[in-house]
Amino acid sequence: MRILFMGTPDIAAASLAAILEAGHEVCGVFTRQDKPVGRKQVLTAPPVKVLAESKGIPVYQPRTLRDEAVQSDIRALAPELIVVVAYGRILPPEVLEVPPLGCINLHVSLLPKYRGAAPVQWSVINGDTETGVSIMFLDEGLDTGDILNVAPVTIGPEETSGELFERITDQGAKTLVETIAAIGRGEVTRTPQDHSKATLAPPLTKEMARFDFTRPAKEL
Repeated sequence: MRILFMGTPDIAAASLAAILEAGHEVCGVFTRQDKPVGRKQVLTAPPVKVLAESKGIPVYQPRTLRDEAVQSDIRALAPELIVVVAYGRILPPEVLEVPPLGCINLHVSLLPKYRGAAPVQWSVINGDTETGVSIMFLDEGLDTGDILNVAPVTIGPEETSGELFERITDQGAKTLVETIAAIGRGEVTRTPQDHSKATLAPPLTKEMARFDFTRPAKEL
C-alpha cells in the first residue's frame, strides 16, 4: 500500500519501521521541525526524520498543514492512506480528504478514555491497572474518530510511565500494521466512540512533578 506517514517522536519511528518492514511503500514523511535539545541547545532532528532519511524517504517539515502549497504537496504524493502517530498537529479537512482509504491514527489509550497529549502518563498517575492502544479513523476532532482496532495492555503495580511507554510502543506498532493490512483487504469495521464516556489527558506541567508528601505513597 502507498502510505504517507506523519509522526515525530520515538513511538512514531517504531511504527514507521514496522510499516516499512511489512513491505508498504512510504511515499513521504511529515514530521515536526528540528528543535534545540539539551543544555547546549543543539539543533536535533526528530527520530522519525532520522529514520526516514536513512531509508531515502522524502521528509517534509512544514509549520502548518493549512498552507495551500503544503496541501498541494500532499496531493502530489498521491497516498492511498495517511497514517498518523504522535505527529502533534490536527489534520485539516483538506488533508483528511486526500487519501481514498482515509487517514488513521494510533492513540495510546483505550478510547474514548484519555483523549489528548499524555494518555500513558495519566493512566499511571490515576493508578489504572489497564490501558492499551486504539487505531481510529481521523476526523476533525481531537481523538474523536471511529475505532478500527484496539489492543489492551496491563499496567504493573510498580510500573513507571516510561516503562509502560516502551511496551505500548511495541504493541502499537504491531496493532497498527495489522490494521493497515485489514484496511487493504477491506475487512475493517468502524465503531463510533461513545462520546459520553470520554475523558481527557492534557499535557503535564512542571508543577505536577513536585512531590507532596502528604499524599498517599501509592500516588507518589
